[in-house]
Amino acid sequence: MTDGVTICECFARDGLQHEETHVPADVKIALIGAFADAGFRRAEATSYSHPGRVPAFADASEVLAGLPRPAGVSYKATCPNPRAVERALADLDAGHGAHELSLLVSASESHTERNMRTTRERQWARITEMVRLAAGRFRLVGVVSVAFGCPFEGYVDPGVVAEDAARFADLGVDMVTLGDTTGLATPSAVRSLFQRVSSARPDIPVVAHFHNTRGSGIANCVAALEAGCRDFDSSLGGVGGHPARIQYGEGMTGNVCTEDLVNLLESEGVDTGLDLDKVMAASRMCEEALGRTLYSMVARAGFGPAGRKEFQDAHA
Repeated sequence: MTDGVTICECFARDGLQHEETHVPADVKIALIGAFADAGFRRAEATSYSHPGRVPAFADASEVLAGLPRPAGVSYKATCPNPRAVERALADLDAGHGAHELSLLVSASESHTERNMRTTRERQWARITEMVRLAAGRFRLVGVVSVAFGCPFEGYVDPGVVAEDAARFADLGVDMVTLGDTTGLATPSAVRSLFQRVSSARPDIPVVAHFHNTRGSGIANCVAALEAGCRDFDSSLGGVGGHPARIQYGEGMTGNVCTEDLVNLLESEGVDTGLDLDKVMAASRMCEEALGRTLYSMVARAGFGPAGRKEFQDAHA
C-alpha cells in the first residue's frame, strides 16, 4: 500500500457539534487555517444547520468569511435542507462560500426522524431540490448516515445503503460518504460494503467516515483502505458525534482520531501529504480550544519513526 490518500479534517464541524464548550469564530478560523497549513486538502469548516438546534454553527457565514484561501484547499459545509443551500449560495455570491456541500440522508427511518425531523422519502425529495439549487456551483458530497447499523433499529440492510449511494450518484453528486455514525461497523462489513458500492459505481469516490465508539475505528479504516478507499474523514483529538442537543447512542461517539490514523497510514507507507509536525501543532491547538486533553494516543506518544520521511530515507 504505497499510494496516497486524502483525509478531510472534521474537527471544526463534526467535532465541535458534540461539544458544549463555546469556541469563538476567530478560534475556529485559526484552527482551520492551521489544518490547511498542515497539508489537509479538505476540511469541514461549518454547518448551515438551524442555529436554534445546533448553536455551535450560528457563526457559519462569519467563519467562512474569515478563512484563508490557499490554493488546493477545499472547505466543506453541511446542508441538511434546501434553506441551508440557499444560505450557502448567499455566502458564495458574497465571495466567501464553501467549496463543497454535504447533503445528508440516513439509512434508517428512526435515525432520519431523530436527526432530520422528517422521513426518508421526504428527505430524498429535499436532496433532489438541494442538488437543483446548488446548480453545479459546489462539489457535492452525499452522506449516508448509520450505514453500518442504527442505534434505534439495529441492523441496517447493506442493500439499502448501496441503493442510497447509487441514488446520490444518479443525482450527480461528486462523492459519496458511508458513515458509521455510532461505531457499529466491523472490518468484514466495511470491506463488503465498500466493494459493493465501488463496483456498482466506480465513477464516484467513496469516503470512509468511521466513529470510534467501540474502539474499532482504525481497524475499519484499514479495511476500507484494503477495499480500495482513498478518501477518509477523521477529527483531531477524536472528538465529535451527534449534535450535543440531539442525543442518541451510548458511550463516547467521537470520530477516528486524525493523529492516530495519520500515524498508521504513514507507517504503512501510505502518503497522506501532511506535515507531521504541523499536524501535531494543530492537535495541540484543538486541545487548547476545548480546554482539555482529547482522545488521541499519538498526541500523547508522538508519531512513530516509520511515518517520518527521514526514517524512510534512511531505510530505503
